[in-house]
Amino acid sequence: MVSIDVPAFYEEWAIRSGGVFDAAAGKGPDTLEDIRLAYRKFFQDSFPVPDGVTFDQVNAGGVAAEYAIAADPVPGRHLFYLHGGAYIVGDPQGYRGLVGTLVRRLRARALVPDYRLAPEAVFPAAVDDAVAAYRWLLEQEVAPENVVFAGDSAGGAMAVSALVAARDQGLPMPAATIAISPWANLEHTGATMFTLDAVDPSVGREGLRRAAEVFLGSAPRNSPLASPVFADTRGLPPVLIQIGGHEVMLSDAIRLAAKLAEDAVPTRLDVAPGMGHVWHLLAGHLPAADKAVADAVAFAEEHLPAA
Repeated sequence: MVSIDVPAFYEEWAIRSGGVFDAAAGKGPDTLEDIRLAYRKFFQDSFPVPDGVTFDQVNAGGVAAEYAIAADPVPGRHLFYLHGGAYIVGDPQGYRGLVGTLVRRLRARALVPDYRLAPEAVFPAAVDDAVAAYRWLLEQEVAPENVVFAGDSAGGAMAVSALVAARDQGLPMPAATIAISPWANLEHTGATMFTLDAVDPSVGREGLRRAAEVFLGSAPRNSPLASPVFADTRGLPPVLIQIGGHEVMLSDAIRLAAKLAEDAVPTRLDVAPGMGHVWHLLAGHLPAADKAVADAVAFAEEHLPAA
């Protein structure tokens, strides 16, 4: 296992995030494609794939995607994972370490859509791709009760908003949803957007504001499928929200949990004191990350048919 200096990792992540926003705005020495490749390599080098997990490329209803497959998957059991990256960077290859850890512990297959990114494809392209890939998964005769949605950051918000869109299109709901450090409110009005702005070095309010501008195009910040705190979430499956106590997104994650509860969605909110953005990435290096991954897997197993 690669040794990780946790503070240094978050500092490096912050530096790379700044490069992402500059490149997306057409500034800086590197192209956006260069930044995306470097971002992938940073994640691959930091979080190697665990043993016993294989990967296959698939076309999921017109959406490029990757299957991550545990060595001994429970028949029919699927994770549907939406990666983070502020809708600007990130891809299935860069997330093989985290997704591989989840599928190995859950004994599942994971479908990870390589959804379209901004600024080439602005909102709602990413959500449209997520719904199309989920529709394709169901067309493969995968029972919805055997599927758990999950995602982190932008993908954590989409783990909710894509299901709102899928519900509106008449698709059956999966067994459960796991939203990790969800970027749930692109208005960025939560109190911790201000009080914790300098605490979590990897994600700050100004960077999120710039990313939202790139992603949204001409759409308003309170669009329900971009900011699920404004969505009608009635009829969604049980949701687990995991958020770090040092995240600027903390208040808006709490607001998302309240909105889900008001809409009669079974909801669990876990706040990890002192943790930064998507601390799950540090499983194997940080006890709190190991616990968060274990809790996510236990929540999924609680709502899936028994192995």
